[in-house]
Amino acid sequence: MGLGWFGAPEHNRWLAAETHALLHYARAAKVPAGFGWIGEDGAVDASHPVELWITGRMTFAFSLGTLMGIPGCRRFADHGVRALSRAMRDREHGGWYSAVGHELDAEGHGAPVDAQARKECYQHAFVLLAAATATAANRPGAHELLRDAMAAQERWWWDKAFNMPVESYAADFTDPEDYRGINAAMHTVEAYLAVADVTGDVTWLNRAIRIIDFAVNVQARANDWRLPEHYDTSWKPRLDYNRDQPAHPFRPYGVTPGHGLEWSRLTVQARAGLVARSLPAPEWMLDAAEELFDRARMDGWRVDGGPGFVYTTDFSGEPIVHERMHWVACEGISAAAAIRRALLDDGRGEIEVEHYEHHYRSWIDYAEEFLISSPGVWTHELDQSNAPSTRTWKGYPDIYHALQATLASRLPIWPAMGPALAEGRLDQPASLIPAGAQPTRRRGFFSRG
Repeated sequence: MGLGWFGAPEHNRWLAAETHALLHYARAAKVPAGFGWIGEDGAVDASHPVELWITGRMTFAFSLGTLMGIPGCRRFADHGVRALSRAMRDREHGGWYSAVGHELDAEGHGAPVDAQARKECYQHAFVLLAAATATAANRPGAHELLRDAMAAQERWWWDKAFNMPVESYAADFTDPEDYRGINAAMHTVEAYLAVADVTGDVTWLNRAIRIIDFAVNVQARANDWRLPEHYDTSWKPRLDYNRDQPAHPFRPYGVTPGHGLEWSRLTVQARAGLVARSLPAPEWMLDAAEELFDRARMDGWRVDGGPGFVYTTDFSGEPIVHERMHWVACEGISAAAAIRRALLDDGRGEIEVEHYEHHYRSWIDYAEEFLISSPGVWTHELDQSNAPSTRTWKGYPDIYHALQATLASRLPIWPAMGPALAEGRLDQPASLIPAGAQPTRRRGFFSRG
């Protein structure tokens, strides 16, 4: 079987050039309290505060850049760690503020935009992901930040009654919200997988598997692989939630094909984590990832007269919001690369693998033609005709999805990106564990000096 684009030197050079350009462009987001929202002119949009999810994502991104040895990334990763360790911390109630002002006070603390704003699982998941990745990069203060973020998960976010995360609380961690969301659960899975690989503690992998089992093996399977987004506090689906806000940026009505792609990638990543540790992997995982991928592809890609993924559909697969979000194409690219790698690691044949190679090529070409307006600048939203749109997103909030899309085919699916780069696995995406062999016990990154 030929390499195709995967592993081809010129393709990898193109990906690497875009990786560098994204990390260079993202430097403009730095403000004293963390990382701001980059506006349409390439400068920080002062109308947006410093948001926790953006600062977490940017810290994650610059930590990956540090691990790749890209000059300049260390100081931005360190800035992110400092912001998460101090500027965005709620010193009174614990956890992290959702948003603070751009400037710091004399003691280096940020001023919360709304001291009564709710604490959110979605945002805290990115603190955990950033801390784990910065720890893999051995950045100053990252180990302590990771311990604090893990402690916060144990204390507030992990609901042992359901083996699922809590959605949000009041500012003082009272009054849990009477809503549960699959989006926050999904990013919690991503963070838990990174923590498991960085610390060597399988507890976090087991929790991620429980969430995946519920979301993928139960809910997606029961709904013809269209995953419900919204739930009540007992995790019963709320299929009509936000019917009047179909284009909501975080809680849209209906089904989000991009999340189907993202869950498919996380499912094969978690499965690889089990296999690498010689733990039994449920038989349903790889097949379910493929089902999710194909349902999202068939419902979302080129279904309304032109290239691109629609943002949302109803539960019969009919498009609702036709705008094309850049992150959906990015997740398609990453999922195609991940499932292809999982099939190769399983010894599957050329015909099965080619399905994912074809879609990877198609979606990379789509990104190059429509999304990338200049090196490192990925338009976050397009309309149905693939012209820039601002219905949901205005500007360039972060580089998190695009950066991962440029790295997905160059790295293995296990371990997570940060630990994989720390182990020198860039452009070595094949599994290093022979079939049937016992893996060497991996040393947790906490033991590094």
